[in-house]
Amino acid sequence: MIPLQDDHRATSRAYVTMTLIGVCCAVFLWQNSLDALAARRAVDALGAIPAVIFGDARLPGDLQWVPRFAPVLTSMFMHANWMHLLGNLLFLWIFGGNVEDAMGHVRYAAFYLLSGVVAFAAQGLATPHSAYPIIGASGAISGVLGAYFVMFPRARVLTLVVLPFFVTTVRLPAMLLLLLWFVVQIVSHFADHGEGVAFIAHIGGFIAGVALGPSFRRGDGSAGAMC
Repeated sequence: MIPLQDDHRATSRAYVTMTLIGVCCAVFLWQNSLDALAARRAVDALGAIPAVIFGDARLPGDLQWVPRFAPVLTSMFMHANWMHLLGNLLFLWIFGGNVEDAMGHVRYAAFYLLSGVVAFAAQGLATPHSAYPIIGASGAISGVLGAYFVMFPRARVLTLVVLPFFVTTVRLPAMLLLLLWFVVQIVSHFADHGEGVAFIAHIGGFIAGVALGPSFRRGDGSAGAMC
């Protein structure tokens, strides 16, 4: 199932969401401008490595481009390939605008980054000795999905359903669609076939969004108060 559009209209421009999308695209274009070795080094230097963040491992001196804990943030803006990038940004574009509208620009930016940090912490604490860099915006975006889940449960999302020999679109309640997405992350984690996807980060980010999202909502009752 691929979400295409929700039916809840924001009352303000999603400046932070658009900026996040722009930065992710710009960083990915920079990654693609590098040769294979340089691109690999960039991922090692700017990706969040659990063994470095939570353990005693350290990067070689020539890969210490930023302070030890900075990759927890820089990793959120890097992606492995076009499908990784576009899949993440599709979800951010569809669900981020209304969450930003409900929280306000500054609160939303803080919430997005915090969700990404919590998502990495969940993945990193589950695999503290892993030497593989974690990159991608999906942990932070999972937080946005969690916030949308509790803020706009009655919104409906136009969804593309692709089955063998059958393709259609349906309008699903956001609560149902996002709950199904969350269940898929859990099932995928336990049935991981080595795709290299940080499903625990998705799960942790979503839970963080559900738990923390309402506390970031503006208190004036405006912007997304009704669904």
